[in-house]
Amino acid sequence: GLTCSLFPPGGFVSVSRDRTARLWAPDGPNRGFAEMHCMSGHSNFVSCVCIIPPSDLYPRGLIATGGNDHNICIFTADNPAPLYILKGHKNTVCSLSSGKFGTLLSGSWDTAAKVWLNDRCMMTLQGHTAAIWAVKILPEQGLMLTGSADKTIKLWKAGRCERTFTGHEDCVRGLAILSEMEFLSCANDASVRRWQISGECLQVYYGHTNYIYSISVFPQSKDFVTTGEDRSLRIWKHGECAQTIRLPAQSVWCCCVLDNGDIVVGASDGIIRVFTQSLERTASAEEIQAFENELSQASIDPKTGDLGDINADDLPGREHLKDPGTRDGQTRLIKDNGKVEAYQWSVSEGRWIKIGDVVGSSGATQQTSGKVLFEGKEYDYVFTIDVNENGPSYKLPYNITDDPWLTAYNFLQKNDLNPMFLDQVAKFIMDNTKGQTLLSTSAQFSDPFTGAGRYVPGSSSGSSTIPATDPFTGAGRYVPGSASNAVAPVGGVDPYTGMGAYQSAAAKVENIYFPKKDAVTFDQANPTQILGKLKELNGSATEEHKLTEDDLINLEKLLSATCNTSAETPTAQQLQTLRRAVNWPEDIVFPALDILRLSVRHPTANENFFSEKDHVQFIVLLLKFLNPKGKQANQLLALRTFCNCFVSQAGQKLMMEQRDEIMTQAIEMKSANNKNIHIALATLTLNYAVCLHKVNNIEGKAQCLSVIGTVMEVVQDLEAVFRLLVALGTLISDDTNAVQLAKSLGVDSQIKKYASVSEPAKVKECCRFVLNLL
Repeated sequence: GLTCSLFPPGGFVSVSRDRTARLWAPDGPNRGFAEMHCMSGHSNFVSCVCIIPPSDLYPRGLIATGGNDHNICIFTADNPAPLYILKGHKNTVCSLSSGKFGTLLSGSWDTAAKVWLNDRCMMTLQGHTAAIWAVKILPEQGLMLTGSADKTIKLWKAGRCERTFTGHEDCVRGLAILSEMEFLSCANDASVRRWQISGECLQVYYGHTNYIYSISVFPQSKDFVTTGEDRSLRIWKHGECAQTIRLPAQSVWCCCVLDNGDIVVGASDGIIRVFTQSLERTASAEEIQAFENELSQASIDPKTGDLGDINADDLPGREHLKDPGTRDGQTRLIKDNGKVEAYQWSVSEGRWIKIGDVVGSSGATQQTSGKVLFEGKEYDYVFTIDVNENGPSYKLPYNITDDPWLTAYNFLQKNDLNPMFLDQVAKFIMDNTKGQTLLSTSAQFSDPFTGAGRYVPGSSSGSSTIPATDPFTGAGRYVPGSASNAVAPVGGVDPYTGMGAYQSAAAKVENIYFPKKDAVTFDQANPTQILGKLKELNGSATEEHKLTEDDLINLEKLLSATCNTSAETPTAQQLQTLRRAVNWPEDIVFPALDILRLSVRHPTANENFFSEKDHVQFIVLLLKFLNPKGKQANQLLALRTFCNCFVSQAGQKLMMEQRDEIMTQAIEMKSANNKNIHIALATLTLNYAVCLHKVNNIEGKAQCLSVIGTVMEVVQDLEAVFRLLVALGTLISDDTNAVQLAKSLGVDSQIKKYASVSEPAKVKECCRFVLNLL
């Protein structure tokens, strides 16, 4: 891996399989680089590197490296040992990107991406089904991109998957940002794609003949460079491949563009080379000659398909090099004394430069030696078919797993050729693939499009068994910010405003809003109505669910005990009856849920429901009602019950233990077009914020912040907005890490509009207090 360094200016950092990272500084104004500093901290290959921008604490920024040891090491620019090590990934960390406010995004073969702030993991982005090879933080706050071996790219906003980009036909290997609205991707399908953030693919660029490993954009420009497995670095200008530079190594792993436009390239021969357009910085004649000699001695394996079909018997001799090339980077093969040599045309020098000897090509064609790439896919064969003497020739790709007749039919259709050729083309395929059986490709089945069957890291990690994932967004797993680490005791609070009475203060407005110290509960009740409804629905219940007269009396007593209308305490028998009632079918269960909402506030009921033995069952029961397709009355009452659990220590403890599950489910309620559900969801988030403020659990805060950001986008009701603002203020009070995280998620830009709301005044005031912290 390679990246430009901020310090020293004009330098870069390289990482390698030799387990080190090295910082290189320009050696004098014009030529060359000197190694300034070598850093070690990984116990295995180092696969990626990025720079974390300067902060007050580290004015020269930091260097982050990811390795095959599953770790991320953070270095300062002057110490060979790591400042700290980030642990959490379960496999190789193969991509890193840094954002504002000290955030770092990492991608791994374990199929997850993680967001880090300083030395802590804030959130985990789950959704890809195979290794994440590329990650980038976009300039607009809170937006992140991940590219994966599952062939997709995902856009994440505040930790949730917003969009999936499909189009590549093999592993996505690299990403590069063009602007706030556009980015580029490169892949093993040998193509580069330009995308709009909104989801559409604007352009596909073909040029490489094999996997593309890395892509980097020129400063203040839309032009870019790519490197790949075809021994080349390619420079793209105005959407065209303007120049191809061959290297004496098969795999050109990585590239980065320096501020002065020079291109740094790292390859499998362990050498870093820098290419420039500037005459002052061009290497000496001896160095250029040495590079050409090295290139001319390279041996090129015809199996890789870098040079197209090779049949040594048909190649011209050295005289073929007298004719000039037609474009920069054009390759030409000649046969000299039985040896096949490859040359490339250089427009600037007006000559053919030798780029290597082709080995093992004595009449063996690519057809008999491994895979061929055609239009970015791997095939066992790519035939050239001449339909008539003078017409154009057509390429016919074929895999031995294909049906020859179907392939022939598709070929004729695609090229608009006469169907009468069908028998002839099918027979041609069969004659030319004689004796080829399926087994000769590889022992495993290989997917004809991607040539898969190669190692796709992370694809076997069982990660696809994550529960209840939304098939469209891949969401539904850990969605940070789906707050769940918070608990909150209760005070005498007006259930609608979450406040005491509002006092207008013409003088300096005092922040009476946050940090909030106690949980907000839903206490309103009309026991007579609730019981009336319960009895009415009991009349229509099936025999197995019907409650007896005694059961109904039990529930009536329970209601009066928990609504403080009687001095009695709830009995175990009454609570047992309630447990049966809340398991009613979902179309009639709501009055029972309402009794549950009121009961959990009572200490006796609280102990009963939250005892070690039964508490998980209680949570599972309530989560069942938070199903987006379920009935809104049940969704609302389940959310309100969760809010009321925060009344007691036992309830708080349980809610904090189950935070991740509960918030992940609760956030799905944002799509309900119902202001009461939105208020309950905002209140649940607020109650978690109250607890998190006490325990300072930054992962929990990250999840809550993500929920606030996500829900803020959809709520219309100002009471819900107000409660989310109080939650936000409570989360970030007295915690600089949480403030940085909120900024990097772009929460400040989401809430600005509420600073000018006229009524109710508490929304505007609370919003302004939050913005002061941000």
